[in-house]
Amino acid sequence: MPDRTSEDERLRRWRLVLGSDSAESTGHTPEGRDAAMDRTLTALYGGGKNPVTRSPGERGAGLGASAPAAARWLGDIRTYFPAPVVQVMQRDAIERLGLAALLLEPELLDAVEADVHLVGTLLSLGGAMPETTRETARAVVRKVVADLEKRLAGHTRATLTGALDRSARTGRPRHRDIDWNRTVRANLKNWVPLPAADGAALPSGGAGAGTVVPERLIGYGRVGRAVRKEVVLCVDQSGSMAASVVHAAVFGAVLASMRSLDTRLIVFDTAVVDLTDRLDDPVDVLFGTRLGGGTDINRALTYCQARITRPFDTVVVLISDLYEGGIRDRMLQRVAAMRDAGVEFVALLALSDEGAPAYDRDHAAALAALGVPAFACTPDLFPEVMAAALEKRPLPVPER
Repeated sequence: MPDRTSEDERLRRWRLVLGSDSAESTGHTPEGRDAAMDRTLTALYGGGKNPVTRSPGERGAGLGASAPAAARWLGDIRTYFPAPVVQVMQRDAIERLGLAALLLEPELLDAVEADVHLVGTLLSLGGAMPETTRETARAVVRKVVADLEKRLAGHTRATLTGALDRSARTGRPRHRDIDWNRTVRANLKNWVPLPAADGAALPSGGAGAGTVVPERLIGYGRVGRAVRKEVVLCVDQSGSMAASVVHAAVFGAVLASMRSLDTRLIVFDTAVVDLTDRLDDPVDVLFGTRLGGGTDINRALTYCQARITRPFDTVVVLISDLYEGGIRDRMLQRVAAMRDAGVEFVALLALSDEGAPAYDRDHAAALAALGVPAFACTPDLFPEVMAAALEKRPLPVPER
């Protein structure tokens, strides 16, 4: 005999998923907490049009075109659903119901579950944001940035400090800094057999004990306070790159805090903006961006190339979906010229947890032909990508 409790639970879940249209087929009527959850889901997924444009009497509950109604709804979903689900529902509300315009109200911002995508939405509204909302928006952005820094900063600094130490090899290391494996390999030609027990030397090539005379020592220098490498983050601020812009601002601030790196942050659409002087505060960086608009990668790379003083010690990271609105051939020529000069060039299609977005595959293939693979990178992988670039070894390109 089937478990009746399990069957009831199954029908209950289907009723919540399918909505009121399934009441007859499931035979389930939500009550209490379930009824409240059903109302919040119906407001967003009830099948009607945007409540701002819907005709009177048209099906669908909606949130209403007012901040108080939306704020109540946002409070309800935080009551009934876990944070990851809340964030998904907020994104759906922004896309389906025109909630973005209501985010200009301070009381609504106080009710949201802040995440990277919400920050991107706020930044895209920057020009339209009234002064009464701006400070609340900055507080929301600062909370997200602080959470990201807490998650990413320690691992990034540790990984890159090790890479910088390894990249600073020297032929006159102190004893504790000697890389013994590389030193032995470099001096194998100086292997000398030890005398046999009776005093006679072993024949050349014979088995037996011997020693390597280390004519050349290989080791690591210490980074100390000197700037060892230059990093240029060149970030596309078109609307589709919002999450990447947020993460790039956080990583830019972390890299700028490392004395051995000279870090620049350049953002671009059809114009180029140098935000390097704001890197001590990633929130200022983010409010200095302008999400949306076109894309001119060639112009951005021209600006970056003109500011490179030590090509062999420079890493340029282009973060873009590669939909070039400028001059394609010149863009590729600039990448090739930087590579020929010794610059380590990295092309990231995205710097986010969502994976690869839509991107220009022809431009990605053209970069790959120049020895620059273009790939999406998660924030957790980014420190390893930067470490490999600083050491001029193959990048850890994720499998597709």
